[in-house]
Amino acid sequence: MRVIGTAGHVDHGKSSLVKALTGIDPDRLREEKEREMTIDLGFAWMTLPSGQAVSIVDVPGHEDFIKNMLAGVGGIDVALFVVAADEGVMPQTREHLSILDLLEVRSGVVALAKQDLIDDPEWLELVKEDVREQLAGTTLENATIVPVSAKTGYGLEDLKQELDRVVAQSAPKRDINRPRLPIDRVFSIAGFGTVVTGTLTDGRLHVGEEVEILPQGLKSRIRGLQTHKEKVEEAVPGSRVAINLVGLSTDQLKRGDVVATPGWLKPTFLLDTSLRLLKSTPKALKHDTEVDFYAGSAVVQARVRLLGREALAPGEAGWAQLVLEKPVAVVKGDHFIIRFPNMTIGGGAIVDAHPARRYRRFRPDVMARLETLARGTPEEIVLETLARQQPLEVDELLKACNLTRDVAEQSLRGLLAGGQIVALTAQGMKGEAILAGNRYLFSLSGWTNLVDKISGLLADYHRAYPLRGGMPRGELKSRLNLLTRLFNEVAAQAAAEKRIAETSNGDVRLPSHEIRFTPTQQMRVEALLREFAAAPYTPPSVATSEEKVGADVLAALLEQRKLVKVSSEVLFSAATYEEMVARIVAQLQEKGKITVAEVRDLFNTSRKYALALLEHLDERQVTRRVGDERVLRSA
Repeated sequence: MRVIGTAGHVDHGKSSLVKALTGIDPDRLREEKEREMTIDLGFAWMTLPSGQAVSIVDVPGHEDFIKNMLAGVGGIDVALFVVAADEGVMPQTREHLSILDLLEVRSGVVALAKQDLIDDPEWLELVKEDVREQLAGTTLENATIVPVSAKTGYGLEDLKQELDRVVAQSAPKRDINRPRLPIDRVFSIAGFGTVVTGTLTDGRLHVGEEVEILPQGLKSRIRGLQTHKEKVEEAVPGSRVAINLVGLSTDQLKRGDVVATPGWLKPTFLLDTSLRLLKSTPKALKHDTEVDFYAGSAVVQARVRLLGREALAPGEAGWAQLVLEKPVAVVKGDHFIIRFPNMTIGGGAIVDAHPARRYRRFRPDVMARLETLARGTPEEIVLETLARQQPLEVDELLKACNLTRDVAEQSLRGLLAGGQIVALTAQGMKGEAILAGNRYLFSLSGWTNLVDKISGLLADYHRAYPLRGGMPRGELKSRLNLLTRLFNEVAAQAAAEKRIAETSNGDVRLPSHEIRFTPTQQMRVEALLREFAAAPYTPPSVATSEEKVGADVLAALLEQRKLVKVSSEVLFSAATYEEMVARIVAQLQEKGKITVAEVRDLFNTSRKYALALLEHLDERQVTRRVGDERVLRSA
């Protein structure tokens, strides 16, 4: 799931464009409709031409509501940057672009809105050129500019196609089994209670799961989940989610709080950061300056402790500790914005969400530590390397991490013990045995996604072929595009986790799948089996059986082992087959040999059936032909 976020100057047509694209009016407040201006966050959704469903967060463009804009823009994957063709680049156009750049939103499309108001093609080209100049040097410098009109519909299909292309190329939200949802709305629904909304990152949430709300540490349980007003049992990373929480009132919660699974996310008052000041900032940022700090949907006051200099000049970057007035729930790698009351001045990324202390300034060892942290902890490097290239064998991963062998092995042991990395076919093994065995490794999210894909392929197959016990292993291997050894280990691991099962003939199925005949088919099956029971040694032929029940049903009976096919023409019921084999083997053990005629007479059948059965036993290597006789292959 991906989230598209609007950005741009006030009254440049963001909300009208969202409504034209989705059919949903994102302005939900009465005051917004009366003033014809977005004040708070609005939400919509749509299905792109490829079939990809996306959420849309519509943010206010007016400078008075930048706080609300920042609460919504932090979780987006793709920016829909809107510039009105009749006005061109304006103050909040620049500020919103700076915010997207500081947050490192690297995917976006520029909508040149209100194209219907422009009659002069030269003016349109001038506005395009101005926009390109503003984008130069930012994360959106390569964004496509699409002229559109929400009023006439001009360019909307082109815009959808471009959004589709950009969304497909944007990196998915990571899934490290540590779900968190920064709250951007809190409200109550009669009969259900308290509901919060936000964009889910880093993991999945499930109905019935226990959660905590930070920084307060409140405990709750998920009563229900919705995405795009549809109930879901599981919310996936990157999706817009509404959570119905048990046992909490709306006055206990606020925008900026974070919903997470218990135990792992800790609030903090102190952050180590990499900070960059905007070139447009009118003056240098001095040490110990107070600013407004924005991360996720939270905003608190903070004091900036510059660690390597007395002041940060416009356009410069440096290391800083931020001392927060109130605790926030953030993690390493989160991006943030800092502002003065009436302007955005800079931002950056968190390199340590829980530093042990306030550092003494101008310490080379502190700077070196921050440089290392900015590149990631060893565990994060190992996990990120695997996530990018998975699956990898142990030795391949250890080499690819670009860490010393000892550090990489120690990190891998910890990740295996913590369940963040899955080693295939290593049930019961400890870390050392896994490392020595050079197993295939997946990140937990990568493994989850692969197993989900296998389940989806099998579910589709069962729907298409309900009378087949399962998908042939070779077909599943081909669809997954896996090498034989890797596929075998994937299948073994998935079977050990009871996500798949094997049929009697080696095909693969979902554990819940059973062959079920329709009432008409069942009647025909029972009639055919009665014929087999009435003449067990001279039963209906393959062709006759197929004519009576149909090829698919006959194949299902063979797969269920209700019938056994001994040749292209001859079938027996399973019970009759086992009885005949047992009696032939018993006679061979007693007399040492048997002929076709003797088998015919033993069962009062015809030569056709006797010969077919003996040739079948030859193929199974139960018997061996010597002249006109058969003998047992072994004692």
